[in-house]
Amino acid sequence: MGERVLLTGITGYIGQHCGAELLNHGYEVVGTVRSQTKAAAATAALAEVAPVDKLTIVEADLLSDDGWAAAVEGCTYVLHVASPFFLSEPEDESEFITPAVEGTKRVVGAAMRSGVKRLVLTSSVASISAGHGSGTFGPESWSDTNADIGAYSKSKTLAERAAWDMVEDGDMELVVINPAAVLGPSLGGNPDAQSVALMTEMITGKMPMYPDLSLGVVDVRDVARLHVKAMTTPAASGKRFIASTAEPITMGRMAEVLRGAGFDKAPKRKAPTPLLRLMSLFDKDVKAMLPLLGTRAVLDNSATIEILDWQPTPFEESAVEMAQAIQR
Repeated sequence: MGERVLLTGITGYIGQHCGAELLNHGYEVVGTVRSQTKAAAATAALAEVAPVDKLTIVEADLLSDDGWAAAVEGCTYVLHVASPFFLSEPEDESEFITPAVEGTKRVVGAAMRSGVKRLVLTSSVASISAGHGSGTFGPESWSDTNADIGAYSKSKTLAERAAWDMVEDGDMELVVINPAAVLGPSLGGNPDAQSVALMTEMITGKMPMYPDLSLGVVDVRDVARLHVKAMTTPAASGKRFIASTAEPITMGRMAEVLRGAGFDKAPKRKAPTPLLRLMSLFDKDVKAMLPLLGTRAVLDNSATIEILDWQPTPFEESAVEMAQAIQR
């Protein structure tokens, strides 16, 4: 191996697992952090599961041009995993959209100027199925940014579209991974990830009733493996890959699995949707959930299974291991 890879957002939930996967495959890894104060903790967490002698951590912020040219120098590949993520719906949607879109353009631009061979972008199924209600969606589907899909889905869709537009006339190859709700244990402490916050509420009793939500889910370790596979698989170039269960999992089923594993505080009853609509008037977290209530998106993951040779981890395993890690 020996090739150098730039990994943005190495301190994040997905970023840490991508870092471990790359280091265990013998790559030289340059990880970016917004502030060097996080570097020691990230290195320590990775050292428990991977050799860190080929790891360098540099400071580069998605909202500033500083540091990106130096960070990407000499890299054959880039994994652009970093993205702003907030659980609540912001007062102003540009709080989400500007850093996501500008940050993506900044990283893609730096990679293209440096002669990077291929960039793998972490997008989301939020850029595939949002705004269309129930149905079946595949890699050719795009979310409707004119619908009321919330700031997060809009930011992911616009950022991904910006990346595809930029590489259209260049030599750099682009591959996009579109994960659904990400489950599984984190490396190091509990990170600021929406799924971690949601799981914490489910197992601690802070969620007395579960919402009428059905979500595709994927194991965080699978997401990392898919990123690294997408980096070097020739047939992956120019494609989007859905990383999710094909059939969505209801929150009720998730709660049932957790109770079966001894997490007795997981909710037993479904929250009435009219109650959630009322709560959304003063609860930003609930407001962010509204567009998804009662919808059922089936996701076509066949290309991911075939081209990237993916064998999905059973969702029950991911959910229980995540809950156990949070409890620890």
